[in-house]
Amino acid sequence: MSAAVVMIAILAAALPIPGLAQHGGERLILSGDLAYFFGPGKPLNCTLNNRYKRGDPVGFRMTAVDPATGKRDRATQLVVHLTYGGKTMDLPMRDRQTAQQPEREFWVLKWVVPADAPIGIVRYSVTAKDPQGRTGEWKPFDVEASQLTIVE
Repeated sequence: MSAAVVMIAILAAALPIPGLAQHGGERLILSGDLAYFFGPGKPLNCTLNNRYKRGDPVGFRMTAVDPATGKRDRATQLVVHLTYGGKTMDLPMRDRQTAQQPEREFWVLKWVVPADAPIGIVRYSVTAKDPQGRTGEWKPFDVEASQLTIVE
């Protein structure tokens, strides 16, 4: 039963969104999470979280795969779009995979919550575009308790 649920979720993520042109009619499938990015060996590093204080390092981790092959293209460009305090920032992610760590097949972005960031929900989404022109978009569930939230 759970394999069927996963397949339905993958198929739903691959459905076209009106207004976004696609090469070949395929959309990239994106998934990811948020974690603390304190640095290797430090307490709580890479611990999943969605509530951060000013000065905390928010780690965005994402992957984007071609639905036809199930593989990722390291040349794909991913961008995090953060909206808070009346402004939107577009922050490019970087490929985390290296020759020393080939198993890290995902992209990352570290964003330190600014000292002047207002308390509350930070809306964000992630878009991707691969070299073949395919695109994809990911947004967290529209449930306040699961949103990136700045707390005191």
